[in-house]
Amino acid sequence: MLNGKRIAVIIPALNEEKTLPRVLDDIRRDLVDDVVIVDNGSSDRTPFIAREKGATLLFEARKGYGYPCLKGIEYLKTKKPDIVVFVDGNYSDHPDEIIRLVEPVVREDYDLVLGSRIMGRVEKGALRVPVRFGNLLATVLIRLLYGFRYTDIGPFRAIKFDRLLDLEMKDNYGWTVEMQVKAVKKGYRIKEVPVSYRMGTGKSKITGNIKGIAVVGYRILYAVFGNL
Repeated sequence: MLNGKRIAVIIPALNEEKTLPRVLDDIRRDLVDDVVIVDNGSSDRTPFIAREKGATLLFEARKGYGYPCLKGIEYLKTKKPDIVVFVDGNYSDHPDEIIRLVEPVVREDYDLVLGSRIMGRVEKGALRVPVRFGNLLATVLIRLLYGFRYTDIGPFRAIKFDRLLDLEMKDNYGWTVEMQVKAVKKGYRIKEVPVSYRMGTGKSKITGNIKGIAVVGYRILYAVFGNL
């Protein structure tokens, strides 16, 4: 809790037994009130670790990124937090930097605060070609079509819970782009802050540069043009 604001974290997870303990250990429990892990069909010890570490564990059978996030959001409707933070489970984000995301929401009344890897410190090799391609494609299209300049579409972000519900999120793989486009259209106060990024020790959900670029490109185009 920060200045009386209840903060919840949603972590989509798929076979993250090696990284999830590190992610959870790096989350400041004096700052965060609820940690929700949504397991997306793990075949390893991910669910056991989530329970062992005291997190709320949910299950989502539909594969992807957006579906687990939506499951976590549905659960948090019963908790009614003020702010929700999204963190990856592969330890590529730095959970100890959550404070960088929530402070502008609490102290400056921003609606959506995005962690920008482009503005921050990135470990060599952490931003693979498909990721860099996706960032460039999405940010250019959003600037041209919606008039807002983003630097990144990374998953590490904080948003006021009531504003998140108002976005009526639906997409699965283009989740981050959908949120950023809809936030612009709604006239939300948006800010990017620099965050650190490293080589996650979990397996990449997108493999191979050519295939990865094609998949990322399709998802971004669908998310951007589908919300015009």
